[in-house]
Amino acid sequence: MPEGPEPLDWTGQALECGACRFQDLLESGHCGLGWSCLNDRYAKRIERFFLLNPELADENLGHPYFETRVQAARTASVFRLPRLLADEDPAVRGMAVLRLPAAHAERLIRDPDRAVRIAVAHRLPPGGLLPMLQDKDGHVRLIVARRAETGMLPMLCADPDPEVRAEVARRIDPAFLDRFRTDPEPLVRRVAARRRPGLFVADDDLRVRHTVAEEGGREELRRLVSDPEDIIRETAIQRLAHLKE
Repeated sequence: MPEGPEPLDWTGQALECGACRFQDLLESGHCGLGWSCLNDRYAKRIERFFLLNPELADENLGHPYFETRVQAARTASVFRLPRLLADEDPAVRGMAVLRLPAAHAERLIRDPDRAVRIAVAHRLPPGGLLPMLQDKDGHVRLIVARRAETGMLPMLCADPDPEVRAEVARRIDPAFLDRFRTDPEPLVRRVAARRRPGLFVADDDLRVRHTVAEEGGREELRRLVSDPEDIIRETAIQRLAHLKE
């Protein structure tokens, strides 16, 4: 049964099964108007067509409609995909990056489209992410911060995006966490405080000090029992009592 928008081709014209070179698939149920169609502009119908007819993916990698090329690339032989790295459409290039061996991704490290670079950041081995540490897009750098070797992370400690810095604080060698004591974002300092609470016991943000009260040892807790904030004093006192048990 048809689902989604009206069945139209990628130019907005009505579809005509009788004029399609794959009309023989109708009888077997491998295609159908408004359900499974190579020439439809609706991505789900194109995807279903190639799921039912994967042997046809290779010959449609040069289809004029980008979405058809994307869906064909999902199931086509990987040996046919390298040429798609130069495709005019970023969605096609991104799909090729995700399916090809990781070594191919390096070619598109500086692709002009952020979605392609995101795919590259997911595919490169952790040791190959160094050139992407300075990518202009924050989300790309966030993926790099999640996947890069920890030895690269000090280069991101001063990243302009607080979400990136927070990820760095989660993963970096603890010896570098003192770099976050003066971070302008309290939520970044909270992440660092969970790992080295002693560095943040005198932080000027109560959320950071409360994290210290939750994660710190006896020395930090003794300092916090005289904190000006009730919730921090109470947390410190309760945890000290628990540690003495």
